[in-house]
Amino acid sequence: MRRQSGPFLLGDKVQLTGPKGRMHTITLTEGAIFHTHRGMIAHDDVVGMPDGSVLISTTGDEYLALRPLLADFVMSMPRGAAIVYPKDAAMIVTFADVFPGATVVEAGVGSGALSLSLLRAVGPEGRLASFERRDEFAAVARGNVTSFLGSEPENWSVTVGDLVESLPAVVADGEADRVVLDMLAPWECVDATATVLKPGGLVVCYVATVTQLSRTAEAIRDSGLFTEPDSSETLVRTWHVEGLAVRPDHRMIAHTGFLLTARRLAPGVVLPQLKRRASKSDYSEEDVELWTPGALGERSASDKKLRKTARQAQDAAAKAVAGETLSRSPLEPAPGDPTTDGGN
Repeated sequence: MRRQSGPFLLGDKVQLTGPKGRMHTITLTEGAIFHTHRGMIAHDDVVGMPDGSVLISTTGDEYLALRPLLADFVMSMPRGAAIVYPKDAAMIVTFADVFPGATVVEAGVGSGALSLSLLRAVGPEGRLASFERRDEFAAVARGNVTSFLGSEPENWSVTVGDLVESLPAVVADGEADRVVLDMLAPWECVDATATVLKPGGLVVCYVATVTQLSRTAEAIRDSGLFTEPDSSETLVRTWHVEGLAVRPDHRMIAHTGFLLTARRLAPGVVLPQLKRRASKSDYSEEDVELWTPGALGERSASDKKLRKTARQAQDAAAKAVAGETLSRSPLEPAPGDPTTDGGN
């Protein structure tokens, strides 16, 4: 698995920051050379150096070398589908209270950005069961997760298919602690989600538009199986701080999506009515017909682009796995070696 500290070794990802602040992420490969219009840096020269070192290119420019953070990797990794931004992934992990050892269901997997955060949160004792309708997206996600972690986690499964149809064969009724729905029509999965969640378990839906948010909230209310849903969005504004020049940056990460959370009630329990409750908005069958992928803003990449992105992600994963093998000490047993099983 990916090392978080120590000297750089073959197979490690290194983030090089140039003189103008531009960042480049490379995977250390024996004999390879990092090329830029500001000179070249041999990968072999980086191997053995500690995190936070400064390297000099062939033109004399300085490059800061650091291991990329998860947020850095997510923002630069190959994408098949739009990613869950780090700010939203952080909110999901915290407000869904994803804990070490938890069993989490995720649909859909997209490009694997949220999967990485969920895997880190559940830890090696937990389990993440991801579902994705499209083979191409699943391939991109597998490649990205393997590329960042160095190998595909044993406690992670990716099932290609519809969540409602595939979920019973993967996760037993009442087994899941958390369900994360990052999909076009999460209201279609409310009953399946309720079936798989433990009493007190939590569902979090990540949707892009107010129409999706409204319909999902009403579906959860109408089911009678959850607590009153809570909705929010997160905006992040960075600041420029240099001497007395302290001001907000001109650009900010504003709306990316809404988060809606609700908790599973115990079987047979009826949620007490709130004394103050907003009136339910009525919508007709004609309104429902307007909830098409295009109307909801779904953007679908071409099959050609998805195949190319999947190849990029899988190539990066192969390099990471190869580097992990090269950097392992000759005395260190390989994963799965029978000598690691307590000598039995």
